[in-house]
Amino acid sequence: MRRRAFIAGLVCTAALSRAEAQQAGKVYRIAIAHPSYPVSEMNEASDRLPWFPAFFAELRRLGYIEGQNLRVERYSAEGRTAQYADLAREVVGRRPDVILSGKNEMILLLKAATLTMPIVGISADPVAAGIATSLARPGGNITGVSVDAGREVWGKRLELLKEAIPGLSRIGFLADHETWDSWYGPALREAAQRQGLNFVGPQLHGSLQEPEYRRVILAIADAGAQALLASDQSENIANRRLISELATAARLPAMYAYPEFVSSGGLMAYGIKLSEAYRGAAGQIDQILRGAKPGEIPYQQATKFLFAINLKTATTLGLEIPPNVLARADEVIE
Repeated sequence: MRRRAFIAGLVCTAALSRAEAQQAGKVYRIAIAHPSYPVSEMNEASDRLPWFPAFFAELRRLGYIEGQNLRVERYSAEGRTAQYADLAREVVGRRPDVILSGKNEMILLLKAATLTMPIVGISADPVAAGIATSLARPGGNITGVSVDAGREVWGKRLELLKEAIPGLSRIGFLADHETWDSWYGPALREAAQRQGLNFVGPQLHGSLQEPEYRRVILAIADAGAQALLASDQSENIANRRLISELATAARLPAMYAYPEFVSSGGLMAYGIKLSEAYRGAAGQIDQILRGAKPGEIPYQQATKFLFAINLKTATTLGLEIPPNVLARADEVIE
């Protein structure tokens, strides 16, 4: 693997000494409530979800150590969309000091379940989703990290994919109906039209687990797609290795939203590293545990992006990445 320097665009919170964090033997309780990440992988040693080691390492640096002055409760709906609302109510009922969550839908459900319990969310545009009043002053009991760079970034992903695959005209979009029916749909269709691309194939529906991913990716290939663009929704992140394997088996070169997909066998990705977002969230949790009001803690935003390519996957697909595209990559797996 070769790398060029990559500077994360998230502003780190000032460090707190361990002695300050451990206030008179107090044990802090945080809940991690995610719609799809496996509970067994929400830990400091996770290989499948490498942003969690980054999250816990940052908490440790700030003075919060699980099993000593920190208790972590983990919850997941494992992609079963019908269970998201029940999960939100269950977590709020446990009354932790802070809730860490992801995906706009889950964060909104948590917000509806409590007006006072602090919530730190890692998601797409929180203002457009109605989660926050503004990025500078989110308001209420919410703050977090926005991993979305706006509509323009999707045009960039389509542009890079088309440059990598000469003659590309038909593409599938791996997302659920809710994602496609939000601003993604019009924005992507507009960006695709500028690139001379057409979307084909169905969207994901219901429980976003292996059978549904198999069905949809096969249907996208059968519809004549020449490539795949995967949305940045959390269920796709949780299933990134499966998606990469299915896309490669279906002979669909794919573009993803996070470099972690490329490390898991995906062809290309353009976006931030999730580990930086989770480090930022750890800093916000620290501020809340020290007494700050969530609604007064500004949302953090990504400003620097990484373009990653997996040449092993390109070889498997029989695809030769053009030199001009390869030269633009910040990270290449060979």
